[in-house]
Amino acid sequence: MSPTAPLVPAPPLADGTLRIVALGGLGEIGRNMAVFELKGKLLIVDCGVLFPEEHQPGVDLILPDFSYLEGRLDDVVGLVLTHGHEDHIGAVPYLLRLKEDIPLIGSQLTLALIEAKLQEHRIRPYTLTVSEGQIEQFGPFECEFVAVNHSIPDALAVFIRTEAGNVLHTGDFKMDQLPLDGRITDLRAFSRLGEEGVDLFLVDSTNADVPGFTAAEREIGPVLERLFADVRKRIIVASFSSHVHRVQQVLDAAHAHGRLVCFAGRSMVRNMGIAARLGYLRVPEGILVDLKDVDNLPDDRVVLMSTGSQGEPMAALSRMANGDHRITVGPGDTVILASSLIPGNENAVFRVINGLLKLGADVVHKGNARVHVSGHAAAGELLYCYNILKPRNVMPVHGETRHLIANGRLAELTGVPAENVILADNGSVIDLSGGKARTVGAVECGFVYVDGSSVGEITDADLKDRRILGEEGFISIVAVVNRTTGKIVSGPDIHARGFAEDDSVFDEITGKLNAALEEAVRSNTDHTTYQLQQVVRRVIGTWVNRRYRRRPMIIPVVLEA
Repeated sequence: MSPTAPLVPAPPLADGTLRIVALGGLGEIGRNMAVFELKGKLLIVDCGVLFPEEHQPGVDLILPDFSYLEGRLDDVVGLVLTHGHEDHIGAVPYLLRLKEDIPLIGSQLTLALIEAKLQEHRIRPYTLTVSEGQIEQFGPFECEFVAVNHSIPDALAVFIRTEAGNVLHTGDFKMDQLPLDGRITDLRAFSRLGEEGVDLFLVDSTNADVPGFTAAEREIGPVLERLFADVRKRIIVASFSSHVHRVQQVLDAAHAHGRLVCFAGRSMVRNMGIAARLGYLRVPEGILVDLKDVDNLPDDRVVLMSTGSQGEPMAALSRMANGDHRITVGPGDTVILASSLIPGNENAVFRVINGLLKLGADVVHKGNARVHVSGHAAAGELLYCYNILKPRNVMPVHGETRHLIANGRLAELTGVPAENVILADNGSVIDLSGGKARTVGAVECGFVYVDGSSVGEITDADLKDRRILGEEGFISIVAVVNRTTGKIVSGPDIHARGFAEDDSVFDEITGKLNAALEEAVRSNTDHTTYQLQQVVRRVIGTWVNRRYRRRPMIIPVVLEA
């Protein structure tokens, strides 16, 4: 395998060379985005978000870094969206704020989901609906779309033909041979494309370290049926708001057992309305009820289909667990978490589970029942793909570092030379020419944080300050010094938040602080207030660290009279 990208600028793009720049989705689960460049034109595949972890307090979403595209948005010939999950389409509104008329290319359901999201941002996009087998030309890029199976309907892989070589990008996929909608990953098309020649294979890595094959979605239905038959009170099922197949299984089980279904969560209501309108979700007549009517129904006739399977603090399930939702969870209710744990969300999900258990509910999850199967190909399926396609070069995408490495090893096992397996980082620049792909440099590619209405204004330094405030506390010190005499005429007044219950703990350091300030004034007649503030910070910081083994945020204010 090739090493990760060096932190050096890439050279100018040579004629007849295809450049691929990874702006997200490498070393992380989410924020998927890749840019293809040829003859001065750019084609983008996916534009998703990453959800924040606990060490990023206050952050709502994390976007790809669009700075590589600055000044070049007019060169973008299209944005291909492989499917409708947030980690692949969630950042589109923020990109289109920069240029609204970038063409969006995707399947019917994918475009319907992103159009609904863009409507909330008051953006009217230019879209092109495509389906499997369709071929379209976008500047120097000819794109053929291939059906792939995933945990959302209408997912597509894209085969990009160029004069520099052919690239197959799978998006997220698996090879469920008995999918609920009957739409399997088109291995016949994969075989045909393999015969034509795949110079670079960008392949989903999320389950590359899982041996064997991903279980079929059909295995979930009987489990849900048994649970619905046994439960005598309310059932709450939490899932991704775009998991149409899982919602279909819940609707079918509820209908079979005489229950009514209520969608809880704004995104769930919106997405399932779209899926039903387009025919991807079959809703039995009269089965849906409004949230405001749930309390008037017998408990044994209610199923709530909710968002919040990843422990999102503002999602419906989290609010139920916190007692902050109009639906009250109590003894005898059963909550089913029909999802996998996204890495980084474990603590949040376990908090929700513990909260529900404290309320007396029974909680069923993937750890104690087969209530979810993954939407990503496991190692066995990936091996099949490598053997069918026989790619010349492989670039694992969509996964943490461990997933990318595992996927690269699978490629090597099927005969791809180690030097042709590219393990890239976000920001890596890969050039393809003459059948050979190689890493040639890197571009700046940081995190762009969305915090409320601000985009990109929050920095890593701000997050560090937030973590310190949340974990270590805050101490402010105000003192007034007579510049002539060097005596302290007021203070120091010391106040703390999140550090100690009583500010009297600082009494033992006040004398030492006074002496340090007066000595600093006497010893340096040309001192500045900044220098005096640094004296305060050093004295208080050293004392707090030795006395309490903590490092709070210290804000000194020294005024001179």
